[in-house]
Amino acid sequence: MTTELIGGDPLPEEPVARDASSEEAPVVHDFDRIGPYRVVQQLGQGGMGVVHLALDQRGRAVALKVLRPHVAHDADARARLGREVATLARVRSPRVAPVFDADLDGDQPYIVTRYVPGPSLDSHVKEHGPLPADELLRLGRGLAEALRSIHEIGVIHRDLKPGNVLLVDGDPVLIDFGIAHDADSSRMTMTGLVMGTPGYLSPEIVEGAEVDAATDWWGWAATLVFAASGHPPFGRGGMEAVLSRVMRGDVDLTGVDERLAPLLYAALTPDAARRPHADEVLRALERYAEGRPVTEALPVRSRAMPAAAATTHLPSPNPPTAVLPAVAPSWPADSPGRHQPAPHAPQPAPQAWVDPFAGYQHEPRQEVVPAPSAWPGSVPSEREGDPRIGRPRRTDVLLGLLAAIVGGAAIAPLLTLVLVLIGCVLARTVDQSMTATVMRRYTHGRRRSDAAVATAKSPLHLIGAALTTLFALVLPVLVGLSAVIVAGLVVSQASAGESTFDHPAALAVGGLVTTLTAWWGPGSPSLRRGTRSLVRGVTGVAPIRVGLTVLLAVAGLLLLGAALSAGAPATWWPLVDSPVPDTPWIPSR
Repeated sequence: MTTELIGGDPLPEEPVARDASSEEAPVVHDFDRIGPYRVVQQLGQGGMGVVHLALDQRGRAVALKVLRPHVAHDADARARLGREVATLARVRSPRVAPVFDADLDGDQPYIVTRYVPGPSLDSHVKEHGPLPADELLRLGRGLAEALRSIHEIGVIHRDLKPGNVLLVDGDPVLIDFGIAHDADSSRMTMTGLVMGTPGYLSPEIVEGAEVDAATDWWGWAATLVFAASGHPPFGRGGMEAVLSRVMRGDVDLTGVDERLAPLLYAALTPDAARRPHADEVLRALERYAEGRPVTEALPVRSRAMPAAAATTHLPSPNPPTAVLPAVAPSWPADSPGRHQPAPHAPQPAPQAWVDPFAGYQHEPRQEVVPAPSAWPGSVPSEREGDPRIGRPRRTDVLLGLLAAIVGGAAIAPLLTLVLVLIGCVLARTVDQSMTATVMRRYTHGRRRSDAAVATAKSPLHLIGAALTTLFALVLPVLVGLSAVIVAGLVVSQASAGESTFDHPAALAVGGLVTTLTAWWGPGSPSLRRGTRSLVRGVTGVAPIRVGLTVLLAVAGLLLLGAALSAGAPATWWPLVDSPVPDTPWIPSR
């Protein structure tokens, strides 16, 4: 049986957009009256209703949600609206928009809630990009407060997603309780039917488990992934494709800060026993906002994360799972997979599961207890994680290297470009080799043949790195040339001379812009990981690191100073052996 979605939007995260002038939209013009409320303007619309900004009799701004005519006579639609009214009337939290009034029996059913003067989270992220660390922490705290307030009165929201979160001065407000229901009430769905939005439904719900607080906490974690990455956590497409990714744990962390990726991956792993609790996620977000590693705040069971998770679709930590008809869950009610216990309840003790990535933390091995869902052919329990996670970033050495590249670009631009090209190829080769080894150990465990296999595949990694570098450097070189031209014009204006695009100052600016674009541009994650791995290998001892940093910085300054004092690059090798003659600012020989 194919799992069918009811009650949520028909597409992941995207509300149904209908023409307000169509026959299915409520015929409501600005300044018309609905009950005692005067409509000011339309705020938004979805598959079931339209939301207007309106004024009550005292002139107070409110949000007025009206059912569409084609669903207004549907008893189920009116029942959903009634549940939303009953739910919101019981909630007392600044993070939830309260209900003020409702008319569920008229020809034009509506409810009136607090007007939240802010954009939805998905609109804000689409316009401004992913949230920075402090705003992400603020979002996580606010939504956690909203969920705890509704869970305390026994209500499950069931459809927490970016479109149902409004932002007011950076603080979230949770809306749309149309499919919320009491946690103790009878099942509202039939066998094989699920209510919610694909991509924000937990694997347990897709498999048919009872709806409980863990459903909302999964949507909370998925919403944090959207806020941190700017795209749906399990991609777009058909419902079955999205739900299949949810079941496999194929979360897309492309664009997520590599320091944050382990936390978000752990929060959305299909294995409920490995997920961190909400308080653990918040503590990790606090550490992230402070610039500290998030893995130190996670329990051992939650630190599993495949290599390169910050930049790619992650492989599944569990065997592929089909979308199944609804069946009774096998997890106990107090399973550690439940994200958030009641505030007054003690945290459940961690189970004796072994973190497959605990090896890189050098923690003592424990007895391996197979997961309840394990079957022949599943991924081995004793896996190793990415040893690069949590390692020093060596930013000081990299800044010294940047200074040397800028100085080299001013005095020998083509030679510097060749050296940078070789360095990029070497860094990507190292990263591809290390990533392949990490993934192999993640799948099969450590083997004696790892070194031999890595050596045998090194030519392939080198070829792949070279091709990737050639394609990846196209944009940085074009941007760098543009910077050289602009800087040359500025230099010529300052010196009241002719355009001098090959002046050392212009070349230094071009080198700086090219390097930064290559570091952060297309294909850059592999370059950053490989470069940091190389630098860490060379600067394992603190005196060496400090000495190399100073040497690179001083060398860069000396090269830049020499080029500027001469007024020309020292060489254009390997193109030519000397500066181009007859250039106005080069002394004649």
